[in-house]
Amino acid sequence: MLFDKVKAFVVELDGTRAGTEPVFHGGQAVAGRVLLELAGAARVGALRLRARGRARAHWTESRSAGSSTAYTQSYSERVEVVNHRATLLAPDSGDIVMLPAGRHEFPFSFQLPISLVTSFEGKHGSVRYSIKATLHRPWVPARRARKVFTVIEPVDINTPALLEPQAGAREKVARSWYCTRGLVSLSAKIDRKGYTPGEVIPIFAEIDNGSTRAVQPRAALVQTQTFMARGARKQKCAVVASVDGEPVGPGRRALWPGRALRIPPVGPSILHCRVLSVDYSLKVCVDIPGSSKLLLELPLVIGTVPLHPLGSRSASVGSRASFLQDWGLCALMERPEAPPEYSEVVRESPQVAASQGLFSFLHDPDVTTEGPYFACLQEFRYRPPPLYSELEASAALTPSWEGHWD
Repeated sequence: MLFDKVKAFVVELDGTRAGTEPVFHGGQAVAGRVLLELAGAARVGALRLRARGRARAHWTESRSAGSSTAYTQSYSERVEVVNHRATLLAPDSGDIVMLPAGRHEFPFSFQLPISLVTSFEGKHGSVRYSIKATLHRPWVPARRARKVFTVIEPVDINTPALLEPQAGAREKVARSWYCTRGLVSLSAKIDRKGYTPGEVIPIFAEIDNGSTRAVQPRAALVQTQTFMARGARKQKCAVVASVDGEPVGPGRRALWPGRALRIPPVGPSILHCRVLSVDYSLKVCVDIPGSSKLLLELPLVIGTVPLHPLGSRSASVGSRASFLQDWGLCALMERPEAPPEYSEVVRESPQVAASQGLFSFLHDPDVTTEGPYFACLQEFRYRPPPLYSELEASAALTPSWEGHWD
C-alpha cells in the first residue's frame, strides 16, 4: 500500500545462520521471533501466530465411461501433524494498542510433538511445516508473514532389524520365439539392510548364464514414492544410483565380489505416515536378449544415524568374510601385508609417538573432535596400539554404468 506504515514484517527462527536454516526433529522446541518495523506510529489490534505441519497426497486420474464419455477422478488426503496457536500481542481490554515507530520484536516458542514425519516434496504429495504470523490492524487488511522450517526424523540404522544381511536368488528360462535357450540364474547378497547417504553398498552377486547368448548384469538403487488417498495408491519410482558389470558369455559364470554402489545424497526413508511413504530397494537384474529381464529386489532403509564407528569395523569384516566364505570367493582376496613391529616404528617413548603421530589428525582444523568417539580416543591417547590380529580385504571396484534403468 502507498501509505502503509509497516516497513518490515518477518518471522525469524533461532539458530539461523548465514545461508543455513535450523533443522528440527520430534520433541524439540522451536523458538524465534516476529520482527515488526514501523515507519510511523500505528494502531494494532492483535498479532497472532500459528504453526502447522501437514502431510498431503493429491492426484487425478482420467477415466472413460464409454466411447464418448470421459471424466476425471480426484484423490486427496491430508493429515495434520502440528497445530499450534499463540497470541503475541493483544490489548487486555480488547481495544487497540498504539505502537510507536521503530523496530519491535515478539518472541515465541513451542514444542513439537514427539513423533513427526520428515519434510518431503514429491510429485503427488508433500510434508510441509510452516509458521505464519498475522498482524491485525483496524481499517487495514491483515498483514501476514510465513516461515517454512524443516523437520528430519532420526532413522537409526544401528538396530538389529537393519543390521541383518539381505539375500535372494532368482532364475529364469530364456526363451525366444517359443524356443528354450537355457536357464539363467541370479543370486545376490548385501551385508545389511540399513545405510546412510555417502556409504558404499558392497554387492555380492553370482550370475550363471546357461543360455546361448551373452547377458548383461546390472544393479540400481531405486526410490519408490507411494501416495495413499481414499483407499487408492499412486506410485512413482526413480533410479538414484546405478552400476553395471561385464557381459556374461553363453555357458559362463560371473561373480561380483563386493561390487561398489555409492549412495548419493537422498532423503531418508519415510515409513510411518498415513498418506505417503518413501522406500528404497536395491534391484539387481540380468538383461537377457530376446526375453524379459531376470530381476531380484532387496529392500533397503536409508537412515540418518550412521553405523556406530566403534562397531562398524568388526561388523563389516565379519559379514564380508562370511559372504566370501559362503560363495567361495576367499581366493579372490589379496592377503594384506602385516604391519611392522611396534618397536621398529616407535623408537621413542609411547607418549611422544602417540601425541605426534597416531593422533596428529586431531589437530586438523577440518576434523571435529566432539562426540563420544573422540572422547574415547583422548582417554586412551597414551597407550600403545593393540596387537595386529585382524585381517581385512576390500574390493575397490568403481561403478561404470550410468545409463537408463528400464
